[in-house]
Amino acid sequence: MSDAMIEFREVTKRYAGLVANDRLSLTIRRGELMTLLGPSGCGKTTALRCLTGTIRPDAGRILLDGRDVTEVATHQRELGMVFQNFALFPHMTVRDNVGFPLMIRNLRKEARATRVQEALRLVRLEGYAEHYPRQLSGGQQQRVGLARALVYRPKVLLLDEPLSNLDAKLREEMRFEIKEVVTRLGITAMYVTHDQAEALALSDRVAIMNRGRLQQLGTPEEIYETPNSRFVAEFIGLSNFLEGRVASVRGATMTVTASGLSIHTPSLPEVAPGHKVLLFVRPNEIEILPAATPADTNVFPARVEKTTYLGDTMDYRLMLGEGVELRVQADARHRYGAGESVRLRWPRVRSWRANEE
Repeated sequence: MSDAMIEFREVTKRYAGLVANDRLSLTIRRGELMTLLGPSGCGKTTALRCLTGTIRPDAGRILLDGRDVTEVATHQRELGMVFQNFALFPHMTVRDNVGFPLMIRNLRKEARATRVQEALRLVRLEGYAEHYPRQLSGGQQQRVGLARALVYRPKVLLLDEPLSNLDAKLREEMRFEIKEVVTRLGITAMYVTHDQAEALALSDRVAIMNRGRLQQLGTPEEIYETPNSRFVAEFIGLSNFLEGRVASVRGATMTVTASGLSIHTPSLPEVAPGHKVLLFVRPNEIEILPAATPADTNVFPARVEKTTYLGDTMDYRLMLGEGVELRVQADARHRYGAGESVRLRWPRVRSWRANEE
């Protein structure tokens, strides 16, 4: 049996002059929760709609469990769908909403009741079968939608921005609910969102998209720790960037000059002195130290310009070098005030080869 449950093979979809999916090739493994992540208009929803069959790609093929479904009708693709706006029938009870997919498939009443009970138990709503949607909270309504999508045991679960209509606390709770249910069932799931925190919390792997193309594919850790481009680094978390030129390369380390700073970072392949590079460091990876800290490798004097209290974290804007502003997030238990002199230590600096002007 193939490990692939969903395969996009060179899928292209155009709307007038806009290319929404540009030769998209992507494989989602059996039992995997894959998130398509990207800004509005990046092509992630188009990919989802091509998979559901609500739109047809202009080129390429889509396979589901080894079967080419590119021309197959939506209702024959064995897909469960959780929508952004819940899409519950207001005049139906929770029991009837969840059982609706089974009713239209003509499943016998006794079997339908058993399946509905199992689905409600799965999302912890056993005592709400006779409630109407208006009597439920937003999180409960979304759990009803999840139960309805799973009740007929589809091969694949699709989730299209399912938490965007919930408040921040509910979104966080529902992330873990969805992850728990998908993991327990071992079902293959494709999740579409523009929310980076959701993608990191939920996914086995994340596919970053932009302008219809796949930018990077990897585990949440790989995407966050080793982004392959500035776009991915900026989209998946807070970032500081500095442009510089390579001053020297010695084995596994190169020295880069950027805005009056001499920065040491791991060497890049085929980079030599004089080459332009882009340096990247996360705000939470920079340490703020007292001004009296001795000079050392990647330790620089700086001045605090602005502070913002974020509860257990302080968000700082600091100036250093020749007018470089950096954002740093540090533990709020030890605070520095605006105007205070400090030193910054950069334990880890990443870089990419930049385009030469």
